[in-house]
Amino acid sequence: MNQFYAFPKPITWGAATASYQIEGAAHADGRSPCIWDAFCAQPGRVLNGDSGIIACDHYHRMEEDVKLMADMGLQAYRFSVAWPRIFPDGDGRPNPKGLDFYNRLVDCLLRHGIEPWMTMYHWDLPQVLLERFGGWQSKETAKLLGDFAGYVAQHLCDRVKNVFTVNEIFCFTEYSYRLGVQAPGLVLPRKQANQVTHNGCLGHGYALQAIRQNAPSDVKIGFTENTAIYQPIWETPEHIEAARKATKAANYNIVDVLANGFYDPAFLAREGADAPEFNDEEMKLIGAPVDFAGLNIYDCLYAEAADNPEGYRMVPTTEAYPKFDVPFVKVGPQKLYWGIRHYKELWGYDNIVIGESGVACDDHMNTDGEVLDTDRTMYLRSTFMDAHRAVSEGYPLNAFFVWSLMDNFEWVYGYSKRFGMVYVNYTTQERTVKLSGKYYSNVIRENAVL
Repeated sequence: MNQFYAFPKPITWGAATASYQIEGAAHADGRSPCIWDAFCAQPGRVLNGDSGIIACDHYHRMEEDVKLMADMGLQAYRFSVAWPRIFPDGDGRPNPKGLDFYNRLVDCLLRHGIEPWMTMYHWDLPQVLLERFGGWQSKETAKLLGDFAGYVAQHLCDRVKNVFTVNEIFCFTEYSYRLGVQAPGLVLPRKQANQVTHNGCLGHGYALQAIRQNAPSDVKIGFTENTAIYQPIWETPEHIEAARKATKAANYNIVDVLANGFYDPAFLAREGADAPEFNDEEMKLIGAPVDFAGLNIYDCLYAEAADNPEGYRMVPTTEAYPKFDVPFVKVGPQKLYWGIRHYKELWGYDNIVIGESGVACDDHMNTDGEVLDTDRTMYLRSTFMDAHRAVSEGYPLNAFFVWSLMDNFEWVYGYSKRFGMVYVNYTTQERTVKLSGKYYSNVIRENAVL
């Protein structure tokens, strides 16, 4: 082992999934439809007409999958709870069979020595709440997320000690209600879209409050966001400062407001009459302190110093810039380092978690039954070196979740894109650990970049 790349402190190493992407069993045990079920049923929305109705059938293969995690040496597993399994009507009477699945999952993880990290909301909003309130167009949905999160915390947080309120507010609001490319596929005017994103932040606030009220005091609570992270085009003081300014401005409406509890005046001035409507009580909920802050990072963005009022200029990547099997994952050996550094220096977070980092590759099984994904293995090694730099310089990275444990339903790409360290044969549901998964097992064992 190269001791130079040994981490100077223990890191919690895990893998992440999301309920809609792996569970399947869409009609089992009282689960109601979610917005992604309805979205997938609309022709042309999802590649090949795919959906999460079966997915990886994790709902029925949970114990097998947890055993696989244990064999890989995972120390932690990040999963999400399907809201329509717990409250099929969005609120009201809970469904005991839905809760039972997650009770069994948590107990199984603990039996295998794997620490459960739970996400309350990873996009599978009950369809009934879209029909009743317009989904995230209404603050009622934010309040009901709090009720849901409080109920789940009351029943699972005796054993689950780390909880994410929400996953990627940007994706389930901006992509879904402004750009219309994800469920429910709406394209709203600017003011209404801004309101939706505010309501997503408010949902985090209500969930945070409810978990605090219903969970034991030792439970740590945070969020994770696919934050737009700008790197300096090269590391000199003026470009570093430009990257800081660009990162702050790109995140005014989500991470910046979660960290500060108020909207930056520059954001309100920019939006003018299109700014969201809010009150002081909402801002207290949104800005309430968290125990950790999660960073999901895929894209690679650059900024440089510029002689303009902003003090920076974005530097676009070229058409030939190295990327993987989806356009939003680019090679960027320092992007994770700068994400961690910006989280600490811009927003003061002292406990940082990588909620997701991974890559889609064009994986194929060879005649020997192997998946030799050298591209993903290279990407992970590069990313872990990035994390090593951050920790070695004293930045507070404490846990790392690779996306993803296994190949799964990749939203609008359906099953055409594979992010997993475990290959899934969607016909037989057979699981095969890829080269990258074997590599990760060794990284975990050594707590070092190998």
